[in-house]
This record gives sequence, C-alpha cells and structure tokens, in this order.
Amino acid sequence: MEPYKNIVDHLGDKASFYLDHISEKITKDELQLPGKDFIDKVFINSNRNPQALRSLSQLYEHGNLGGTGYLSILPVDQGIEHSAAFSFYKNPDYFDPENIIKLAIEAGCNGVASTFGVLGLSSRKYAHRIPFIFKINHNELLTYPNKYDQTLFGKVKDAWNMGAVAVGATIYFGSEESNRQLKEIAEAFEEAHNLGMATILWCYTRNEAFKTDKEDYHAAADVTGQANHIGVTIQADIIKQKLPTNNFGFKEIGFGKYDDAMYETLATEHPIDLCRLQVANCYMGKIGLINSGGGSKGISDMEEAITTAVINKRAGGSGLIMGRKAFQRPFKDGVELLQAVQQVYLENSITVA
Repeated sequence: MEPYKNIVDHLGDKASFYLDHISEKITKDELQLPGKDFIDKVFINSNRNPQALRSLSQLYEHGNLGGTGYLSILPVDQGIEHSAAFSFYKNPDYFDPENIIKLAIEAGCNGVASTFGVLGLSSRKYAHRIPFIFKINHNELLTYPNKYDQTLFGKVKDAWNMGAVAVGATIYFGSEESNRQLKEIAEAFEEAHNLGMATILWCYTRNEAFKTDKEDYHAAADVTGQANHIGVTIQADIIKQKLPTNNFGFKEIGFGKYDDAMYETLATEHPIDLCRLQVANCYMGKIGLINSGGGSKGISDMEEAITTAVINKRAGGSGLIMGRKAFQRPFKDGVELLQAVQQVYLENSITVA
C-alpha cells in the first residue's frame, strides 16, 4: 500500500482533523524545525564541545530517519520501571537483553535506550552498530509501599566507557524529590557533555494533587510545557515528554503562575496546538521534542502510534520514543510498527501545521 494512503487509512475519519489543521496561535514560522542541517543551525554556536556535537550527529544520522532531523528511538527500561514479569510476559524473548538491541537495529531506529545492565551485557558487540543511550536513573517498584522517586543506577563515566552516544534520565517534576533529582541530573548532564555525549531528559510530572476530581493534569500542555522548559534549562539536548491530553493545569490545580490570557494566546484545544505549546517550551523547537508512544493496548496500537507521530510532526516535534507498543508483540510485528511510525516522518506530504 502506498505509504501516505496507509497513514490516512489508520487515521480513519479523523484524517482531515489531523492532516488539514493549521496552527495559528504559535505559527510554524516562529519555530526552528527539524531538518538535515538541524545540528548546524542549533548547536554549532553552543557550549557543546566537538565530541558532543559528533555524538549528536551519530544519533541524528543513524537508521531509517538518518539525515532528516527526526528521531525514532526504542526505549526499554520497563523491566525496572514497571517490573520485568509485567513488562515481558507478552513476549518473554525480551527477558534476553540482546533481543532489545536486535529489535532496534532491525527496525532502523536512530538509537536504543535502556539500562546499564541491558546495554552493558552486549556493548562490545553492538555499540558500534547502533547508538547506545544509557538510562542512568530509574524508579524501581520493589520498595513497599511503592514510592515515586528516581534513583541513580550508575555513573556517567561507565556509560562513556561502554560506548554510549548519549545518556538519558528522568526527573519527576512536582514530586517531593524533584529538587534533588534536578540537581543530580544537571550535574550528570554537565559531565556527559564534558565527556562528549548527548543528553536526553524524560520530563515527567508526578504529584497526587495534579489529579483532581475533574481531570488528570499530569499531561496538561501548560504543566508539561513548563517541565520541558526546566529540562532545556539544564541543557538537555533532546526532551522526551508524554503527548498532552488537556490544558489549564495551573488554573484548575490552582498553583504556579497563570493568566487566562496566556491560554487564549498560546493554544487552542486541538491536539496539535497543545503539542505545539510543548515544542515552544523547548526553546521554540531549538531543542528537539520527542513524544512518548504510550502503553500497548493491542489491536489499536498501530492507529495510536501513527496518530501520535502525525501530531508530533505537525506540531514541530522531532520524533517518537516508542517501546511497549513495539516489544510487547512478536518481533516481526514490532519492526513493522516502528517502521510505520518512521514512515510518517519520511512522508513529505505530511507537513508542519
């Protein structure tokens, strides 16, 4: 099937809603858009040293999206974050960490992100074949009662020794531990840059107060947008964020700084405009925004993945980081799903809104 038609078919009766929308609040002319010269335009005059620029180039030039300015990254740290049995029971092959790396290579991803244990076990065999992104902190769920905190699982220098192109980390913005996490990761990112590696920040929000009787605002565009803005402040080279599902988080929760006029000025309720606000908070797209692919729901995964990719691309984002939808299914099907998402970014007919 012709790629564009396949994308339209998966969008179904919402194809026009997503493909014909034009963002008029923050326009595309105000953004730094992804492209083959993205690194030259954004980072060439920055404080990133030549080795870090080379690492960024390795990431952006690898795989099926190499040279486009877009990224397709396979992240598999759910064995720690969500427990291994729960994460891998749908496809036990992924208890073997080598299969995670094989999936990323076969699918033509720009890079593979995982734990020290997963990537370290095969680093000599694969670090030169696909860019490695070592996730340096995690939230483990074996502590009882469960708590939501990010703990460092290794050192940045260890990632460098094992051939990493980049390090990744999570900060739970809004949590009681967020100040400590912010300090830890800012220092870790400084060391990574000094060693010549790129940095990717998972900018997640965590606070029980963010979920009200009315709605859950953990993925609100204004709240996640501010998390992104803090993330780029500590010099993350790439921001990973969940796709926004609503707005007005500051207003409805009743904290932070907000004005009714800011909501009217910056976005509409359209999903692309909400994602555009996230992009704007990443220094108007000068730091790439990659959105999360979300959990696996089975039969609807392909439709959801393509929809997310279309929203991200048309908002001015830089790609997807998709794990569970790919590895919680047979290997061949996981490859097919990842490559279908990549096709959205390769399709010239799908433009920035």
